[in-house]
Amino acid sequence: MASEQIFPKGLGGLRTEEEIEAVGTRGWNLLREDLSLPAAVLVKPRVEHNLRWMTDFVHKYGVFLAPHGKTTMAAKLFARQMDAGAWGITLATAQQCVVAHAHGVRRILMANELVGRANFELVSDIIAGGTTFYTLVDSPDLVHQLGSFFQGKGQQLRVLVELGVTGGRTGTRTDEQTRAVVDAIAQWNGSLLLCGVEIYEGVLKDEASIREYLGWAVDTVKQLQKQGAFAKGERVILSGAGSAWYDVVADVFAAVRDELDVVLRPGCYLTSDAGIYRVAQREIGQRNDIARAVDADCGATLQSALEVWAYVQSVPEPGLAIVGMGKRDVAFDSGLPVAVWHFRPGVHKEPLRASSAWETVKLMDQHAYLHVPHDADIKVGDMLGFEISHPCLTFDKWRYVTMVDESYNVLEAIPTYF
Repeated sequence: MASEQIFPKGLGGLRTEEEIEAVGTRGWNLLREDLSLPAAVLVKPRVEHNLRWMTDFVHKYGVFLAPHGKTTMAAKLFARQMDAGAWGITLATAQQCVVAHAHGVRRILMANELVGRANFELVSDIIAGGTTFYTLVDSPDLVHQLGSFFQGKGQQLRVLVELGVTGGRTGTRTDEQTRAVVDAIAQWNGSLLLCGVEIYEGVLKDEASIREYLGWAVDTVKQLQKQGAFAKGERVILSGAGSAWYDVVADVFAAVRDELDVVLRPGCYLTSDAGIYRVAQREIGQRNDIARAVDADCGATLQSALEVWAYVQSVPEPGLAIVGMGKRDVAFDSGLPVAVWHFRPGVHKEPLRASSAWETVKLMDQHAYLHVPHDADIKVGDMLGFEISHPCLTFDKWRYVTMVDESYNVLEAIPTYF
């Protein structure tokens, strides 16, 4: 039977999964126009640098890394992260967890509340398949729903109690609420295993508030340890950290790293970006000695590794170029894409640095408005490479992202599973 045809953008005329899987054998190069644009590409040496950087960072702190898989939802990238020493993979939904389990991830932290029978069934299958699985709880109601279901299945579900902040997302707001959740878990002894405490500091915006919140988590886990609240035979976990404040989380949580497993969960480090996470990483380098030491060890801080390339479609008036890339192709919630490369097929031998005066000012579904000086050397058919802000909401626009080397030779296609 012939393989079903698929029609992914960015991969030219390839129509089957078998053809796409073998794309690295074709000798293709983005700059020779072998890929149909727009195309999203990962620059392999930068991805590998970022893997080394974060591995070095967590090792220096003596903590563990469970990178958040929701950023890429790419099983091939999960495998690279696990091969680099990750403790496990963090995910946000039952469907995402199914994807990771199906591709060989055997330790999953679902940094979210698991709600609903169909989602319970998905996780039950994951546990039955041999994966060590953790999820979060923040209310007795949810605890009892989970306890009833998994007791009925004859399975044990590992849970972390989530601490939250007023005005934030999920999580208990007070010690009294936390105690009620812990007491509820104890009622399902044998079906629910309390394994630790979790927080997400990204809902707060200043370091002082974050440190106070993290201190509450440390105090809570210590108190629960003294009370013997955690499941016997299980490693106690204290987990936190998105991609902007992971250094502060490591700094505070490292105080208890000898007593339990501290697990950090940044996801965007793998590709970084040219927007919000470049700014966040610069601030990390300014305030954190270990981050600066890692920069020195690795030769640089995290690098922007995800690019979206597109053609100039029109130069309809002086000072304006219209590029064939839009909201269907690139994130726009946390800053617009930045043109960094300019290549004219048949003229340039290699990409030139785009002028800093070239500015993306507006995105429509399939078009970008690029303001340029009136005398800018930019023509229809020119290829532009853009760095992005917020990789999570760029990856989810692509069924396949292409891995390339620094010369833009195509190495492989990375499927995503959003």
